[in-house]
Amino acid sequence: MYPQINPIALQLGPVAIHWYGLTYLAAFALFYFLGTRWLHHEPYRSLVGQGAWQRKDIEDILFLGVMGVIVGGRLGYCLFYKPDFYLTHPLEILYVWQGGMSFHGGMLGVIGAMVWFAHSRARPFWQVMDFVAPCVPTGLAAGRVGNFINGELWGRFSSPDLPWGMVFPQSGSMQPRHPSQVYQFLLEGLLLFVIMWLYVYARKERKQGQVAAVFLIGYGALRFFAEYFREPDDFLGLRALSLSQGQWLSLPMIVIGIALWFWFGRAKTVAARA
Repeated sequence: MYPQINPIALQLGPVAIHWYGLTYLAAFALFYFLGTRWLHHEPYRSLVGQGAWQRKDIEDILFLGVMGVIVGGRLGYCLFYKPDFYLTHPLEILYVWQGGMSFHGGMLGVIGAMVWFAHSRARPFWQVMDFVAPCVPTGLAAGRVGNFINGELWGRFSSPDLPWGMVFPQSGSMQPRHPSQVYQFLLEGLLLFVIMWLYVYARKERKQGQVAAVFLIGYGALRFFAEYFREPDDFLGLRALSLSQGQWLSLPMIVIGIALWFWFGRAKTVAARA
């Protein structure tokens, strides 16, 4: 049985501090921590002494990234999931307190923010993306913890014999379901984190852009798999070929990531070697 966790972590008079907000803060703190570790590895380590990469860069990337996540995540949800509704109710796009964020939209927002950062600092865009990519999965893991605490994004029905099957009363059914938030925490968060940092730390030259390409492939593939256990949005259901909206949005990530990895593999610029 889902434990019905109180989404409010602390109440101070009229001010309520939600667990979900705290998971976002944890995500940002983890990004900053991992970014400072990344500065000690090539090519960023050799550039620090030249003043090209410093801790302030991480702070600026984090600030711009947060803006990209919020703006892109909200607009992505409106365009990818409920375009008809928001076209007729455009002001409600601003009602972020009602919920509704999209990872794929947030990713596009972050990419746009990093384009701005790279241009303003006169740095190669893919060098910036290679810096950002390994620091993202722990933030995704924190977000899935927030989803579980909120009792949202539950999974599809599971076998009654599944030991970890969980009943989510708020779903309107007392049948056990897959705790898909936990699956995504483990896959898109922890497993992707391990994959990215093993790839970064492997004692082998990486071409510029390949680290970011591995993130696209890894997240896209793991999200595609996890969606088989996650209940599709009730207002969308399954789309063509019995795939969910999340799966259709993840497929381009996999294809583009594979294409970029091979494309950059032909280049001569080395991105990172631990």
